[in-house]
Amino acid sequence: MFSRTLTTTAIALALPFALLAQAPKAKQNAAKDGSKPAFEPAKNIQHFDPAAVKEDHLDTSLFHTLEGLEVTVWATSPMFYNPTNMDIDQAGRIWVNEGINYRSKAGRHEKGDRVMVLEDTNHDGKADKSHVFVQEEELSAPLGIAVFDNVIVVSNTPDLIVYTDVNRNQVFDAGIDKREVLLTGFMQKQHDHSLHSVSAGPDGRWIFSNGNCGAQFTDKTGRQFNIGGAYLKNPWAGQPSYDGHVYVGGFTCSMDPSGGNARIIGHGYRNSYEQVQSSLGDVFANDNDDPPACRNTWIMEGGFLGFFSTDGQRNWQADKRPGQSTPTAEWRQDDPSTIPAGDIYGGGAPTGIAFYENGALDKKWNGMLLSCDTGRNTVFGYLPKPDGAGKKMERFDFLTSNTTGKFSGSDFVIVKGEKTISDERHIQFRPSDVTVGPDGAVYVCDWFDKRTGGHGTLDDTCSGAIYRIAPKGFVSKIPAVDFNTTEGQIAALKSSAINTRHTGFVKLKTAGEKSVDAVAEVLADENKYVAARAEWLLAQLGEAGAKKVEAHLAHENPERRLLAYRALRSAGLDVLEHAKKLATDESPAVRREVALSLRDVAADKAVPLLVSIAGQYDGKDRAYLAAIGLGAKGKESAVWKTLHEIDIKAAHTQAVRDAYAQVTWKLHPKECIDFAKANALNLQATPVEAKLAVDTLAFINDQAAATAMLAIAKAGTSKAQADVIWWLINRNTNDWSGYGVAEKLKSEGILDPDKIVLVAAVTPPAMAADKVPAVADVLKLKGDAKKGAVTATRCLMCHQLNGQGVEVGPGLTGWGATQPSEVIAEAIINPSKDLAHGYEGTTIMTKDGLQIDGLLLSDGEFAMIKSMGGQTQIVHRSKIKSKQKMTTSLMMSGPTLGLTAQDIADVVAYLRTSDAK
Repeated sequence: MFSRTLTTTAIALALPFALLAQAPKAKQNAAKDGSKPAFEPAKNIQHFDPAAVKEDHLDTSLFHTLEGLEVTVWATSPMFYNPTNMDIDQAGRIWVNEGINYRSKAGRHEKGDRVMVLEDTNHDGKADKSHVFVQEEELSAPLGIAVFDNVIVVSNTPDLIVYTDVNRNQVFDAGIDKREVLLTGFMQKQHDHSLHSVSAGPDGRWIFSNGNCGAQFTDKTGRQFNIGGAYLKNPWAGQPSYDGHVYVGGFTCSMDPSGGNARIIGHGYRNSYEQVQSSLGDVFANDNDDPPACRNTWIMEGGFLGFFSTDGQRNWQADKRPGQSTPTAEWRQDDPSTIPAGDIYGGGAPTGIAFYENGALDKKWNGMLLSCDTGRNTVFGYLPKPDGAGKKMERFDFLTSNTTGKFSGSDFVIVKGEKTISDERHIQFRPSDVTVGPDGAVYVCDWFDKRTGGHGTLDDTCSGAIYRIAPKGFVSKIPAVDFNTTEGQIAALKSSAINTRHTGFVKLKTAGEKSVDAVAEVLADENKYVAARAEWLLAQLGEAGAKKVEAHLAHENPERRLLAYRALRSAGLDVLEHAKKLATDESPAVRREVALSLRDVAADKAVPLLVSIAGQYDGKDRAYLAAIGLGAKGKESAVWKTLHEIDIKAAHTQAVRDAYAQVTWKLHPKECIDFAKANALNLQATPVEAKLAVDTLAFINDQAAATAMLAIAKAGTSKAQADVIWWLINRNTNDWSGYGVAEKLKSEGILDPDKIVLVAAVTPPAMAADKVPAVADVLKLKGDAKKGAVTATRCLMCHQLNGQGVEVGPGLTGWGATQPSEVIAEAIINPSKDLAHGYEGTTIMTKDGLQIDGLLLSDGEFAMIKSMGGQTQIVHRSKIKSKQKMTTSLMMSGPTLGLTAQDIADVVAYLRTSDAK
């Protein structure tokens, strides 16, 4: 559920299942509240390592966290089992979804999975009471829970279920309490790539995410959404939703708490497990990878991440271009349709996410994004900062049990096709969720297991734990909250617990203008996140409140101007007049927000503003460029034609021309075809400029674009000629399939299958084991990094390093700095031992008996294959006898290249230096 899958045939994430220090023994006796546990681990199971247990609690010495903080154990099994997700209510009770019936273990809990409520009644810093809120046969590893006072929202595909605890006893009494399926239509019950948790936004709306299994649902106001993709081949994939936009893959949705007025605020994910919106209005989401390309991303409103094509019909692998790295291709970062992917950190299995704004930690941590990764045994931290129109995200470890860089039990760690499993305790911490309590401490729940990913679990004790991270010596104090008084509601609005402040927001909003004065006082709070909560609410408190927010549109701080604009817009107020003023704001982030707000505004009103905003693009800010594209959605032609009329009347510097070409690429309307064609054929253009022009044409789904590309190919003079041919082959199988590209390639003499001369390209076999040095022997040698820099040039026939070389294998730039020496040495000596995702080779055998080993770049009527040394050949299907995946690496081993043990030691030393970054 919260992890990643190994291949497209096993696209299966798994919950974070593991055990950090191997949990305290799951007892066979009664639970602490006197009732018999509903689930009892089999008595023949070897439960835990006694060395990990101290006074019946987990040993937390394996954890590493920020200086000044400590980790304590708040709760363990048997008070609950297999925690998939959690939330904390205003009283400090932790509500936990269990996943005992997860995937292959469905039915292990005969009566269905449970929602558990845990309490610390004696206030000693750990739970001492646990009881069942609800257990239903329908609940099967539910992946999300949110608690808003006495309203409990459980995400359990295909339904988003709302329980109302009418008598407020934290137990669902069927005859008294209410149960409603708020929304339904989310695909694949008991699947990790499906419905995930709800959380509250600062504007009083709820947001939730769903993986790329797809969904077809109608909200309470009749808005229908059709969201699908190539994973399950949903029949509605590519169909527009109620608003005319096409959404594909995993997505994030915002809606009223009533389930109405839903809108998609991000899509194109693989399987974002959770999302969070800060009080400033920024949405963050993590996502797991296919090959190693997990990411934590600031989500721009309406943004597309590109795991599938924009029509949902193709996985990213089908469109991976020559020379693209896997992370770039997987999130389509060279496509005009996508937004910046944020921090892409490699293999992993991300799960719960939270945003720390105020509480018990030092003030310097206010504004900290926290993101769990079960595959890496870590909760990552970020302090996102404004960066032009975007966000700068620098990652650090907030909490980890594993500082070695060696991982196991996760799909991205594979040795000879098998997923590694380790008994080491520090690798069994699997953080499934993180959240902030009303006491200001951070809480992390852990599904211990040796395994995470692939829908598997190895811990038949189903053990779990919850840890508290707080300053050393911290004593938890839960502020009393009275939701029936204005004072109590303001206290709730200021709470460090995200869903507690939502309840305060709702109560204050219900009181209307009576709340204005009390809420306005919060604007002066020294914590900008707390103050921001008042801004959102005031905008919804009638004319008096809105005027206070409007005044901040002229605030000297651009962050406050941006916040005010967001709040007024979210309140449903007409912001067009404000947009006209802010379209020329000195802050690119403010202008970005204006552009985003124009996506569904009529062209006659939006185009002049979008032209103005586009004219201020500096040619470098990727987030700003993405916002232009999103704001101009459906109005690309009108925006570009106006820009072009301005452009042809002025003499511009090269920088301005470059910026204009990028805007053209981003908008790519059919009206720009002649312009792009001319740039592609311009002999004075640089290769980069020519490539951008060719790429612009490639994303125009029009016969004229295909014709222009064919003309460029026939001319043969473009400095991006190889890209031209690749695009013609690729587009022949998808967007341009009805334009007769293949026939014209042959009739025009551009690519005649009968005239293509093929040559053999066979990867040499590996040397015998007794002919190669042992890794241990290499590690005994002292490497010379300077000599290694020279020796490493032999790797350039298959790898890119510092901008040089050929990408047949993964890029080496920066790779070695993150790897232990033994891993680097092993990769050089025996590259077939651990084949990198996305770089598996293919052997094509022709009918003439020719063997071509290489990286398959495209498949269809023409197969394009790149072999060692970068030799790229095009093979028509009429000449192919067979295609088969290789079981060995395309790369020659170091010994085959003639490297001695000392040579390898030198290369290892070099790759670990900053010079190779």
